[in-house]
Amino acid sequence: MKYNKLGNTGLKVSALSFGTMTFGDDWNIGFEDQKRADEMVDMSIDAGINLFDTADVYSYGVSEEMLGKAVKNRRQDLVIATKVMGAMSDDVNDRGLSRFHMMNSVENSLRRLGTDYIDLYQLHAFDENTPLEETLRTLEDLVNQGKVRYIGMSNHAAWQIAKGLGISDRNGWPRYASAQMHYSLINRDIEHEVVPLAEEEGMGILVWSPLNGGYLTGKYRKNEDDDSRFATSDLQDFPPIPDKKVANEIVDNLTEIGSNHGVGPAEVALAWLMERPAVSSVLIGSRKTEQLKANLKAAEIELTQDEYDRLTEISEPRTPYPQWMLNMM
Repeated sequence: MKYNKLGNTGLKVSALSFGTMTFGDDWNIGFEDQKRADEMVDMSIDAGINLFDTADVYSYGVSEEMLGKAVKNRRQDLVIATKVMGAMSDDVNDRGLSRFHMMNSVENSLRRLGTDYIDLYQLHAFDENTPLEETLRTLEDLVNQGKVRYIGMSNHAAWQIAKGLGISDRNGWPRYASAQMHYSLINRDIEHEVVPLAEEEGMGILVWSPLNGGYLTGKYRKNEDDDSRFATSDLQDFPPIPDKKVANEIVDNLTEIGSNHGVGPAEVALAWLMERPAVSSVLIGSRKTEQLKANLKAAEIELTQDEYDRLTEISEPRTPYPQWMLNMM
């Protein structure tokens, strides 16, 4: 397993990490079998993974509880990340990034995870209803209290990230160490604004849904897996696929390249992402140990330059304005 620095921090995280959105049965994509969760965590650790990601809103706390039980005997050796913002009940204040909600949420996450600290505490999305100064000051207090070690954000626009960094810098507060964003060969939108910002400001990108909801496995298109997330979950066609013709061409090329390495298309897609600029770690997650075992092979793949360039070229996104004007100038 390769290890990368998390942005400009001294923290080393595995190039592949494990996402536990499937722990619990929310959105009909997961399971509530603790034994299977333990097996997946053990398998990941044995393969060299040290970063495990969850969120309080995943199955309304069940994911955090299951992860906490699975890692309880080796907590100090692992990097545990969770997120805050989503609505946890019908209560009007049990959501968002207010100081009120965050202070309550961090205590609940610590209890469910069975730990005294959270290594990486992430804002799950941008909260338009709360001043960003309030949110970031709360994170600074949580770091000073020792309950949080690093902070990050997820699903933010570049201007929102930049605004947060500016506020933190002016006040001497902790900066975002990471940006957890969707990124795949099908959806490369973050390359236009977020990736350059991450490189400039020293943030590590944590990739979620690197297989675009499973589409890059090739099974959905070929109807080989009726138990796939696309076929069974409440999140069908999430993340979206802008152009299925291009997506299918990508899968064809992944399959061909995979045959050269003795792996499936999914593992090649993961290997490509692990080499992209600013990417610190690529999150993988599964409902089945067999799928996890296969995806872990991505850490062993070394794509040739021709293979890497081929995938980059066929998946190249349209350049939006003002990027095309900046490139021309």
